[in-house]
Amino acid sequence: MAVFRVRATSPRPPADAWSRVTDWPAHAASVPLTRAEVLTPPPAGVGTRFTALTALGPLTLIDDRMVVVRWEPPAGGRTGVCRVEKEGRLLGGWAEIEVAASGTGSVVTWTEELLVRGLPGVADPVVARSGRLVFGRALRQMLRA
Repeated sequence: MAVFRVRATSPRPPADAWSRVTDWPAHAASVPLTRAEVLTPPPAGVGTRFTALTALGPLTLIDDRMVVVRWEPPAGGRTGVCRVEKEGRLLGGWAEIEVAASGTGSVVTWTEELLVRGLPGVADPVVARSGRLVFGRALRQMLRA
């Protein structure tokens, strides 16, 4: 499994940063060729299911199904934590998003353990490097919007 971590600072207060980084369709909008479908009704929380679809035109390349297993929004100076687990046939693993206060703004840390089924472990460093690039860019975009 490839493991990677990205961190971004934001002038936004933790509650605002949290709402942006846990907006699943916004995640997909920040990743090229990707869209997200939330499969459960609001409000978001433990049990929320969503799918990120990476496609070229009508051809779906990756169907990344996920479920939220931990949902603790930041409050009272406490760091917020959201953890999702991947349930797809191609992608496995988990992602954890932490949102902490930093002065009047916040710092967001995204940690992911990603398994691409059928891909040999020797490719993990490339997967991790790609994950850092893609999710680092997406994270900065979501916090900037």
